[in-house]
Formats: sequence, structure tokens, C-alpha cells
Amino acid sequence: MRKALVTIVVVLAGALALAQEPIKIGCLLEFTGGCAAYGKMAQQGLVMVRELGLVPLEVLGRPIELVYFDARTDPVEAATGATRLIEVEKVVAIIGTMCSGPYLAAAEIVQAAGVPMIGPSVTNPLATQVGDYCFRACFKDDDQALVLAALALDYFGAKTAAVVIDVAQAYCVGLGKYFIEAFEALGGKVVAELYCRTGDVDYTAQLTEIQRVNPDIIFTPNYYTEVAMMARQARDLGLTQPILGTDGLFAPELLWIGGAAVEGIRFTTFWHPDAATTELGRLYAERYKEYYGRIADADGALAVDAYLLIVDAIKRAGSADPKAIKDALQTADIEGVTGRIVMTPQGDPVRDFCVLRVENGQFVYTTTITASEAEEIKARVKKKG
Repeated sequence: MRKALVTIVVVLAGALALAQEPIKIGCLLEFTGGCAAYGKMAQQGLVMVRELGLVPLEVLGRPIELVYFDARTDPVEAATGATRLIEVEKVVAIIGTMCSGPYLAAAEIVQAAGVPMIGPSVTNPLATQVGDYCFRACFKDDDQALVLAALALDYFGAKTAAVVIDVAQAYCVGLGKYFIEAFEALGGKVVAELYCRTGDVDYTAQLTEIQRVNPDIIFTPNYYTEVAMMARQARDLGLTQPILGTDGLFAPELLWIGGAAVEGIRFTTFWHPDAATTELGRLYAERYKEYYGRIADADGALAVDAYLLIVDAIKRAGSADPKAIKDALQTADIEGVTGRIVMTPQGDPVRDFCVLRVENGQFVYTTTITASEAEEIKARVKKKG
């Protein structure tokens, strides 16, 4: 009898210990390097919602612990971080990375290990094609390029465009390629396809060529630092063409570095507080402004949505097993900060597109291109193609 009681006590103690053991979610984010702003914004969003209790802090009766690792905007470091988070920290899922190059490297690791990873703002179409453990919380670049090409033609009335692409970043190269294809398929003409590299500070050669061909619009699918530097030099040279950019520009650093030169720039992005469509999105925007003293950004909001997707998957699966989480993620349908997120089995959610402009040193919401409207643009491209 005593032996039986001891056995029961041991079993109960073990069950209690398991129930109290935290469920670890990795956060593989860029805190240094060319995309450091995105990683920091993601962390700020996650820290705030957890401190204010805007998201669940436990699931299945166990606390949720976030484990951070700096991906350094570097594919090699991202792969190293994914390995450490899985093998040493024993995370059951990973939020990250924010940029496509590091994500593609880490994706090979998580797919082989069978641990799901959600890239909050990873837009490269190849990201989720690595395997079924790879997900994103945002739209894809091929779809974003269609919207941008239509904006250039329909809104700006541009018949010609010059494109400046950062060849050091997979994100920039892919998006530049998709834009060129879409713009020309819709009837526009790219009169100059020019290149730069992350960290460049002199854009004289590219801008001189743009000045020579005199396009109606300048499209640059690059990150905030390079676009801000180029814009300053373009305006100094007297170039007055509209500049059209992408989701990589929604960072305060664009305004700090670019100053008056980035006034009027328009770009597509994932979300803006003035475009909030859910109760959580409106609450997040309000609390963020109170907490940080500035408007909420899209990257932090998407990181929170990635967190919510993982927690929801664990809850619906009734398990913290990585495979069970992966299976549940493929059928996710939640109301997140950035809107309703309906995941496809391919790991690509159906999303809308926000259009912002820089006005008086602020990011101002202009309009939303819905997912159905984007499909109509795609149909136009196919018809003309």
C-alpha cells in the first residue's frame, strides 16, 4: 500500500512539474545589421502586449516563455540561431526572421528539425516553399509587386520607370524583378534597371543615369537606409520624380535619415493604426501610443500576430508538440492585430495591402488595396500577358 502511494505521489509530482514547465517560443529577430530596426520593432511589440496582458501568457496550463536570438541580418547567423533555439533551448516554434535572406537560411534548419517558424514580415515567395514547417504572417512580394505596378500606372499615371535594386538583399532583388515584370505586363516601360548594395552611401552613378533617361517614376524596393540616402542625393541633384517604395520603408529611420527628401514617398505595407479593422488592432494602436509615445508600426504588430497564431495553434492542437502545432497552423483563422488572418496550407495567409505616404515627417495612411482587388490586378496582368 505504501509503495502504491509513493508511486501515485511520484506520478502526480511529475505531472505537476510538466504542467508548470514553460512552453518556449523562439524569437529569431534582427537586432543588429541592415534590418535592425525591424527586429527591434518586433521585440517592442511583443514586450508591450505581454507586459500589458493583451495576449495570453500561458496555454494548456503552462506559462509561455520567449527566447530571443539576434539573427544580425545575416543568413549564416540566422541558421546558427535557429539551430541553437531548437537544439539547446528546445523551443516548440519560432517567430522570425523579419527579412527574407536570413529567413531562407533558417528555414532549411527548421524544416529539417520539424519545428514550425513564422516570419512576421518575410515577403519573399520562396520562403514558404522550403517546406511545410515554414509560414509567414504577411503578404508575398509577387502580389505586392502587382499592387505597386498598378499604383505606379493608375495613381501616378507613370508610363516609364527607373528601378534601383539592392543586389545584396534577396528581398530587394526578388521584389525588383516582380515589379519590372508586372509594370511592363500592364503596359509600362522600365527605362533603367540600376543596382546598389547595402551600405552604399554614394548614388551618383545611378542618379546620373536616371537624370539622363528622365522616367516618370523611381521605384526602389530597398530598405530604409539605402532609400533615404538615395532620396537625399536625388533631391540635391534636382530630380523631382515621385519615389515609390515597399514595406521595407515603414521604419522611423527612414524619416530620421531622409528628412525633407523623403516627403511624398509612397509605399505599400502590412498595416497602419488608422487602418485597424479589429478590436485588438485598435486597442494595440492605442496602448502602443501610450506605452512608447509614437504610432505603432507594422513589424511589431505582425510579430504579435505570429505569437497569436502559434498560441492559437497550440490551444487547438491540445499539444505543444511541434508537428501538432504545424498541422494546426495550416488551418489557422484568427482575428489578429493586423486584421483577420486566414492561413493557407502553403503557409501564406490571405492579406490586404495598406498604402502609406510620408507627409510632414509622418507616416500617413492613404488607402487599402484589398486581397480581392489585388486578385483583379493579377487578372489584368494575365490578360495582357
